[in-house]
Amino acid sequence: MRRITLWLFSTVAAVVLLFSYRTSTNGAGVAETAAVAPVAPAGGDPAPTASSGSSGSSGGKTYTGSVAQTRWGPVQVSITVSGKKITDVAVPTYPSENGRDIEINSRALPTLRQETLDAQSADIDAVSGATVTSDGYIESLQSALDAAHLS
Repeated sequence: MRRITLWLFSTVAAVVLLFSYRTSTNGAGVAETAAVAPVAPAGGDPAPTASSGSSGSSGGKTYTGSVAQTRWGPVQVSITVSGKKITDVAVPTYPSENGRDIEINSRALPTLRQETLDAQSADIDAVSGATVTSDGYIESLQSALDAAHLS
């Protein structure tokens, strides 16, 4: 009788643990973070391009870095340069497949953008919690800087 009681208790405990386990957070927080996702430069086309290049725009030239393939998805940076100064940074391509990607990148990309404008180079720090995106951002940023002949 003691074995049956122990077996029954163990089975019930296992079933309760299985049903209480949360497997995914996809979709959690999507509505509240989607509004702060990074945008393309003013007057620019948010459609990504696959290679480095430049195009004219009012206020300077825009250079698009190569697409950096990361574990969570592609990252691409475009910069607007006036004279020898970076005047704007946009991220037309970044991981946004699920709510967690959107949450991380809505926080990380504005920080990376501001660091780029402050440093005027690719010598910037990665954002904690967004290391993979930061590494892809820096790789694509360096490609755009090379296309603009800046270091």
